[in-house]
Amino acid sequence: MDALAGLLEGPRARGAFMIRACFEPPWSLRIEDRAPLTVMLMVRGHAWIMPEDGERVRLRAGDLAIARGPDPYTCADDPSTVPQAVILPNQVCTYPDGRSLKGRMDLGVRTWGARIDGSMVMLIGTYPMHGEVSGRLLDALPALLTLPSDVWECPLTPLIMEEIVRDEPGQEVVLDRLLDLLVIAALRAWFSRPEAEAPAWYQALADPVVGRVLRLLQDDPAHPWTVASLAAKAGVSRAALARRFSELVGEPPMTYLTGWRLALAADRLRGTEDTLEAIARHVGYGSAFALSSAFKRVYGVSPQEHRTRAA
Repeated sequence: MDALAGLLEGPRARGAFMIRACFEPPWSLRIEDRAPLTVMLMVRGHAWIMPEDGERVRLRAGDLAIARGPDPYTCADDPSTVPQAVILPNQVCTYPDGRSLKGRMDLGVRTWGARIDGSMVMLIGTYPMHGEVSGRLLDALPALLTLPSDVWECPLTPLIMEEIVRDEPGQEVVLDRLLDLLVIAALRAWFSRPEAEAPAWYQALADPVVGRVLRLLQDDPAHPWTVASLAAKAGVSRAALARRFSELVGEPPMTYLTGWRLALAADRLRGTEDTLEAIARHVGYGSAFALSSAFKRVYGVSPQEHRTRAA
């Protein structure tokens, strides 16, 4: 598993919210849905994205923005336009005074706004849940990142525009996978840019020694790895590996492996009904008791408590 795949490998998009928004100026939306990740792809016209803290950005046709929650932000045709609607968790929409907007701005299948022929069209995809595996990457993202069309070209736009308005069996699964592809393509382009400030462990993947070890740990966390066995795989001494790994990643190999195993366990507790014993074997612990002890030490709650809270 590579670093970008880690973002979506746990809670991949499952019933993610995707919509085509169509507006004619003046328009403004206050977003308070607390979603961990929202993708906005401009198809036509322009929009201003204004976070609570940080600089506002203007999106033009072909530009993409990713907002990392849970902080609120505003989308509008102009920074001076007063919000006309508020988007709350679970896609609840209200007027600014709290009155329900349910159904009043529906324009057809997964299409929402004021006018279907509006001069502004934006594709929006929202991930409603946050997994522990993806947290390592999400924590490395700014509250709002943008990719202008002059630095990347999205080949998925025509396909998403075609699929988002279809109402056929299995369509939600098709859109989930398209959203995954869009996010991975965007983040791959983002992390290739100098201003991205990728996390240390992500940059370390390019190192011929540490990168190989990171991939071994990520691909097979259940293996009984030791510093000695990892060093042998990498073709260096144990001391050299320990020093180089700590310098580039910021923590020793076994500490990284523990964090990775527990993150995988946390995600399986959220997303599956597997027993604790089965999860322990899957992530490299000899027993449910051993996993439970390590999990509570790091997360502060038992695996069962973690699963209950997620539910």
